[in-house]
This record gives sequence, structure tokens and C-alpha cells, in this order.
Amino acid sequence: MHFDLNTIWFILVGILFTGYAMLDGFDLGIGALHLFTNKDEERRIMLNAIGPVWDGNEVWLVTGGGALFAAFPAVYATAFSGFYLAFYLLLAALIFRGVAIEFRSKRPELWWRQMWDVSFAAGSVLSSLLIGITLGNLAWGIPIDANGEFAGTFLGLLKPYPLLVGITTVALFMMHGAIYGVMKTEGALHDKMRGWAMNSIIFFVICATTTTMATLLYVPHITARVHDNPWLFSLVLANMLAIANIPREFHHGRDWYAFLSSCAAIITLMALFGVNQYPDMIYSSPNPEASLTIYNAASSPKGLGITLIIACIGVPVVLTYTTCVYWIFRGKVKMDRMSY
Repeated sequence: MHFDLNTIWFILVGILFTGYAMLDGFDLGIGALHLFTNKDEERRIMLNAIGPVWDGNEVWLVTGGGALFAAFPAVYATAFSGFYLAFYLLLAALIFRGVAIEFRSKRPELWWRQMWDVSFAAGSVLSSLLIGITLGNLAWGIPIDANGEFAGTFLGLLKPYPLLVGITTVALFMMHGAIYGVMKTEGALHDKMRGWAMNSIIFFVICATTTTMATLLYVPHITARVHDNPWLFSLVLANMLAIANIPREFHHGRDWYAFLSSCAAIITLMALFGVNQYPDMIYSSPNPEASLTIYNAASSPKGLGITLIIACIGVPVVLTYTTCVYWIFRGKVKMDRMSY
């Protein structure tokens, strides 16, 4: 790996999207679990567990998209043309999810609250699934012509492997959200969420094992770099240890450490994806020579340099804001007149 401006931007974009997956992942997980209880107060507590932070978490997605556009405009253009319908479905799901959080408790009628509860849960599950399907297609490869344009169809993106990655992403976020919910709740809901967390851990481990086997069997190019560089197996080992440590810490009641292990699992999974994808940004299948890389799809060196200066100013601001919000709203959720 040659550390030039293109590679630095590849890493930076990866960090921003990893931050989004790690932070908004538990928001989406809480949403996926939202309908598991039918008690209004418990649903309100779940909403208030993420209420102060969910919109700030999505800043990482916006920042990552902006960084992708600035550094690799050809990738941005091809991705949006190829995943056009999928991205609009993702935006619709995220919008309905956000509106549901804000509108749900504005009226006391049962039908009103149930409508927004379903919107919140459906938006969360659909968002998680679409994010996973997108990653699965990037790993599998999508058809790109000689002009760098998407040459497939929307239905062509719904192959078994991307769908499997999508389901695994839903399972990962459910586990991540359940553990976060355990840390933020108490009483009867806390006990319920502990049960949900154990079940979601089992669900994720089964999905992750299945996806790993499918990747080794059917997507050999995505593991080629680790195969050719044995020292990178340390990253695989770190991911395995992080996943294995989640149920261990959770069983011993160390919920914070279980959550940190879940964060580490997301970070190492994204790192493995990035390491094996490099230098491709969008792998072309069945014509690898048409792939968009960090070199043939990048902005000019001058543009990369200028935007890197801007990023060095902006990213610390996002980090500071995120840290402050989580520090201010630390601790268990307490219901009051300002609650959702």
C-alpha cells in the first residue's frame, strides 16, 4: 500500500463510513427491535435512548458522502447511477425513521403512535438491509462499461450474496443496538433487552459465519490481499477475537465492554473490507479492467490536497461535537416532560 494522497483519501472515506456504521448502527438496531415490545412507555424509552444522538450520528453519513464526492467524483457518479433506486429507498427509509422519532408522541391516539412505530421499525430494518446489500455488491462486483458507467439493472443487484450481506448487516446492527439499549435502560425493559441482546448475538454469529464461508467460496478476489500478505491475518484474528468477546463480556454483566467489543467488530469488519478492496473503489464484474480505482476515479492532485486541508479542519469538529453530545447525555434514560 503506497501512502499517497489517493490512499490517504481512501482511508479517510473509509473512516467516515466506519464511524457512521458504528454510531448510527445502534440507532438502526434499536429501531429494528422497536416492535418487540408493545408497551407505549417502553417504546418511548427506546426512542429516548437514541433521541439526543441519532441526528448527530447521521452527520457521519453526510460527511462520508461529501468526502467521496470531493475525492472520487467518478465513483460517486457511478455509484449513484448504479444504486439509484436503492439509494433513494435508503433516503426514504432514513427520512421516515427520523420523522417517526419526532412525530410519534405528538398525539395520544393509538393508531397514530402505531403508524409511526411501524414506520420507525421498517425504516430502520430497510436502511440496514440496503446498506448491507450495497456493501455486498461492492464486494461481489457490479457491471461497469468502458466509460465507467453502470451497465446493469436494479434487479441484478439483488443476488444471493449481497442479500446475505444485507441480512448479516441487519443482524449486526440489531446486536449493536440491543447492547446499547441494555446500557441505557433499567427495570423490566432492561431485562427484556438483555434477552433480545443474547438472541441477536446468536443471530449475528450465525449470519457472520455463513457470510464468511460464502465469501471464501464464491468471492475469492475479496480475500486475495490477506492471502498474499499473511501479516494481514492479524486483522482477521482481531475481528474474530472482538466478536468472540461480545458474548463473554455480556455474560459477565460488563455491558460497556461488550459494546466496545461490538464497536471493535464493526471497525475490523470495515477494515477487512477496505484492505481487500484496495485500490478498487468499485470492482467491475465480469470485467475487472473496467474497475474504478483510487487513481482512475480521483480528483486532481491539487484538488485532493485542498480538500484534505478542509477535511483536517472539519473532521475534528465532527469528532468534538460527537464526543460532547455523548458526554452530556451519558447514563440511563430518564423520562420527563421533555422526552419523546
